[in-house]
Amino acid sequence: MTPLLKPEIKELLFNGTVIPAHPLALNADRNFDEYRQRLLTRYYVASGAGGVAVGVHTTQFAIRDPKINLFEKVLATASEEISKIGPKRPFIKVAGVSGPTEQAVREALIAKKLGYDLALVSINGLGDWSEGDLLDRAREIGKHMPLFGFYLQPSVGGKVLSEKFWSDFAEIPEVCAIKIAPFNRYRSLEVVRAVCTASRHKDIAIYTGNDDNIVNDLLTTYEIRTDQGIVRKDIVGGLLGHWAVWTQKAVELLERVKAIKKEGGTMSRDMLTENIKVTDANAAFFDAKNDFKGCIAGIHEVLRRQGLLEGTWCLDPDETLSPGQKEEIDRVYREYPELNDDAFVRENLKSWKEGL
Repeated sequence: MTPLLKPEIKELLFNGTVIPAHPLALNADRNFDEYRQRLLTRYYVASGAGGVAVGVHTTQFAIRDPKINLFEKVLATASEEISKIGPKRPFIKVAGVSGPTEQAVREALIAKKLGYDLALVSINGLGDWSEGDLLDRAREIGKHMPLFGFYLQPSVGGKVLSEKFWSDFAEIPEVCAIKIAPFNRYRSLEVVRAVCTASRHKDIAIYTGNDDNIVNDLLTTYEIRTDQGIVRKDIVGGLLGHWAVWTQKAVELLERVKAIKKEGGTMSRDMLTENIKVTDANAAFFDAKNDFKGCIAGIHEVLRRQGLLEGTWCLDPDETLSPGQKEEIDRVYREYPELNDDAFVRENLKSWKEGL
């Protein structure tokens, strides 16, 4: 039996929403900081996000290491906190599943038990697998949970996948959404074209994970000529590590984009300029100058400045801010003050901490 999304979750997913990739809170000893983990979840709910993605790259793949053993704990903490604060609206819970088929299925079963809605299918660490094997793996995971496909850029553990792969992936009945994050215009277009030419094109929502081109992705309506005629497809929302910071402003951004599309407006020069500002900020957070080595620590640094995290620690002691990255973050804070939500955090931080 095909796992189904709850109607209200499906509606929110297809209308498009902001889904931050949830970071991992650690203390100075690199142990799990449950207090600040729950605080982060409260921040995302209060910011107006439509969901969170947990157990993904931003949460650090190493939570699965048997010596660390944090996968279930981290997923449970987010799920419990969402239930505890009870957002009076639909809220999508996405669980990242990783590793070989047996491991990924095991993680999907844990996520299902904890009330997650979709499994984000990561291929991190499976670079030597054939496309056929990856498709078989996705089908096995889909027996247990609805699927959120994920095109992960090679520089952080993904691999190049063919348009044929995405055409076949789109035909899997359990696939409800695909996150495109190859950081490459050509490969992003291949995914959209594959979905549009699939028989299930109306059943799949496309989300951007291209943190280097967020605004343009959201504004673009693709028109793909198929044997059945022209299929129009929008990238309706984002599941992004970049949206783990300044999240309230990300929600405002998506609402502006939706308003432009609803009014039938065309992309303005102002929005093109906004795209460059957001991309520049992302370059600082994600450490683009150093091939993304400091991408997770950069996210942590922004959250630390806001008082949401205590420090920038990652599970891997070598995963730190790169030389010059702090200064780059200083620069984008200075040059684009309208993009940050520091005032929103200051106004609400005390109330979010109550009861933790």
